This record gives sequence, C-alpha cells and structure tokens, in this order.
Amino acid sequence: MLRKIAMALIILAGGLLFSQSASADQETGRTIEVHVHRFAFVPAEVTMRKTETVKLRLISDDVAHSLLIPGLKINQEVTKSHPADITVKPSGAGDFQGKCGRFCGKGHGSMKFTVHVEN
Repeated sequence: MLRKIAMALIILAGGLLFSQSASADQETGRTIEVHVHRFAFVPAEVTMRKTETVKLRLISDDVAHSLLIPGLKINQEVTKSHPADITVKPSGAGDFQGKCGRFCGKGHGSMKFTVHVEN
C-alpha cells in the first residue's frame, strides 16, 4: 500500500513540474536570434504584437556590441562567445528605433535596429 502511495506522489510531483515548465515556455513565447557584427544587426527589423513576450537572443559575431532601444528600456551588451538574452513585452504599439550603444569601429553609426510592435 505504501508503495502505491509513493508511486502516486512521484507521478503527481512529475506532473506539477511539467506543467510549471510548460507555462514558463508559454510566457516567453518565441525566441528571435539577432546576430550583431561590424556594422549591422541581422535581422535589422523584427515584428511582434503588443503584450507578446519575446526573447531576443543577441549573438556577437566579432567584437563587443550592445543593443540600445530607449523606447523599450533596453540596453544590453553582448560579446563574442557570450550570447545575451533580452525578454521584451511591449505595452504599446509603434516602431521602436535602436542602435549599437557601444563604439565598435568606423561604421558604428550605421548600426540600426527596429522593433515593430503591432496591436
């Protein structure tokens, strides 16, 4: 009898852990990889819905960079071999302009990034 109770508790605990993991994945939604290199973001534009939770994974292909988007309160540095994740959940619609916030060379000023947020 104790063996059946113990087995039932193990199954119940496993189910609870799985449901918590599934809800955490649903909260994050999708992941968009953004490669950063001299002197561009790839892709340079992303689109998401208002109140959608999206993870931006920044990957530097060469030197240290950062993604600076004041309208979304984002300022995240990224270095080669050390990707950085940013969770974004916009509360309003519009186009949010970003740029590289860390000087990375002569073409640094041309590094633009846009987040389009739809209703």
